[in-house]
Amino acid sequence: MQFTLSHTDPHSKARAGVITTDHGEIQTPIFMPVGTVGSVKAVMQEQLMNDVKAQIILGNTYHLYLRPGLKIMQEAGGLHKFNGWTKPILTDSGGYQVFSLSGTRKIKEQGVEFRSHIDGSKHLFTPESVMDTQRIIGADIIMAFDECTPYPCGYKYARESMEMTHRWLTRCFNRFNETQPLYGYQQSLFPIVQGSTYKDLRTQSAEFASQFGADGIAIGGLSVGEPDEEMYEMCEHVCNILPTDKPRYLMGVGTPINILENIALGVDMFDCVMPTRNGRNGMLFTTKGIINIKNKKWENDFSAIDDGLDCFASNNYSKAYLRHLFVANEILGLQIASIQNLSFYLHLVTQAREQIIAGTFTAWKNKMIPVIGQRL
Repeated sequence: MQFTLSHTDPHSKARAGVITTDHGEIQTPIFMPVGTVGSVKAVMQEQLMNDVKAQIILGNTYHLYLRPGLKIMQEAGGLHKFNGWTKPILTDSGGYQVFSLSGTRKIKEQGVEFRSHIDGSKHLFTPESVMDTQRIIGADIIMAFDECTPYPCGYKYARESMEMTHRWLTRCFNRFNETQPLYGYQQSLFPIVQGSTYKDLRTQSAEFASQFGADGIAIGGLSVGEPDEEMYEMCEHVCNILPTDKPRYLMGVGTPINILENIALGVDMFDCVMPTRNGRNGMLFTTKGIINIKNKKWENDFSAIDDGLDCFASNNYSKAYLRHLFVANEILGLQIASIQNLSFYLHLVTQAREQIIAGTFTAWKNKMIPVIGQRL
């Protein structure tokens, strides 16, 4: 994997670049739709490519490990062959899912013992096994196994958790370096910076993660309940330490406003379930603001869902029709709303990239934030 940094905004730390993988290029800043079980919910791969214009999607190690399982995944030839997606894929390590299973998991130095949410069966994730699993899944970018601390989190726990994450990170790289990709293309391992909302811990973790010379570095443990201001403060602090010639991936973030503010701080890559999850519940992100499509006010609004996007779903269906689909519990409504929201997210980061290249990002961002955050 290669990363070429081409432009930096003169009034902020926003960056535009290109990540080159064996499955194609990714223009940054980029938003990555989340395909937890090998599928971005309610959206076909063709629609992801043509309507949403996604350049990279995510898969989830925890979920794919449990179902369909590693035997099926390897027999298929990896996730690309299994789900028919020909562009880059990133897999997370399962650390966040294990974190969210707090009632059914035990964290030890060896790794994490947990029970499947599907059938209650017992499993063990170690740094080594997670590397092997991600080799089998075959994503272009794979993540180190870490512990994601909750918010709020006491200093002692945050420090001890970070130190264990660092020990696990060394084990991840050792395993990664002694194994080979399985399907004839290269994989890149990203370490994850932890440390909760403590600057000194974030400093230690950013410096530790940087020493591996990895192709990119992720920032984890944010967007877990802390106020936006603390997220921005930690993100800015970490970005000031991380190497400038590597892409920076802020995990699990976030709202459109979060994304613009963190781009301004120097982040290159984002993912979040929000556009699809909120879409399935009737919340639309549009170029004019946020819509609750279930509200009666849209019942006889026959204007396009969002004429500010170059997207079939946004341009060819009316708000009234989409509201009707939700009221009637039609599956097509969930599909259209998901495509609308993902298209908006990709449109937003594409516009941000264009503004960075033009040197006008900061003024554009300050103008956009009140618009995209307003409730219509």
